Amino acid sequence: MSAVTEKIKILCADRNMSAEELAAGAGLTVEQVKRICESDRIPSLASLIKIARALGVRLGTFLDDSEENGPVLNRNNETKRPVTFTSQHNSSNSHMDFISLAASKAGRNMEPFLIHIQAGNGHECSSTHEGEEFLFVLEGSIRVQYGSESYLLQQGDSIYYDSIVDHLVTANDATGARILAVVYSPA
Repeated sequence: MSAVTEKIKILCADRNMSAEELAAGAGLTVEQVKRICESDRIPSLASLIKIARALGVRLGTFLDDSEENGPVLNRNNETKRPVTFTSQHNSSNSHMDFISLAASKAGRNMEPFLIHIQAGNGHECSSTHEGEEFLFVLEGSIRVQYGSESYLLQQGDSIYYDSIVDHLVTANDATGARILAVVYSPA
């Protein structure tokens, strides 16, 4: 069982919230919620944002290691373990490794990540959730499908969008890409 799944279960128990109530509040099916709660995988970022909203917590609640009130500092030579979110709860669709850059910051409203996007396997699924996202390409190139539009971003390019619109971010070629992403989701 992942730490994220454990936190979801604990928060539901604290609120006396059933899987049916969580599903209704998150806009997910009961089957999706039960799969998430029974899995050792971390759910998709979009699903996790919806679950956080239904539970009345911020997204970072699931990623926090500790609570720091001051600034959170990340050094270049420090190794951080990435988190891989699944998509539609299917491991063949896990094409992004996320490194949280503020996991220990208490009360944060934004989620900054370094993301390694692996070359696609053709099974990626788009997502939609409340909030906004900012992406900056550090290495390689990415394709962002945003609604009916498609944008190709090269190293040094950035994009800022409302994440309520259906979107999908993929590496543009077989070498993959590395990006800085900042996700904001209202509480």
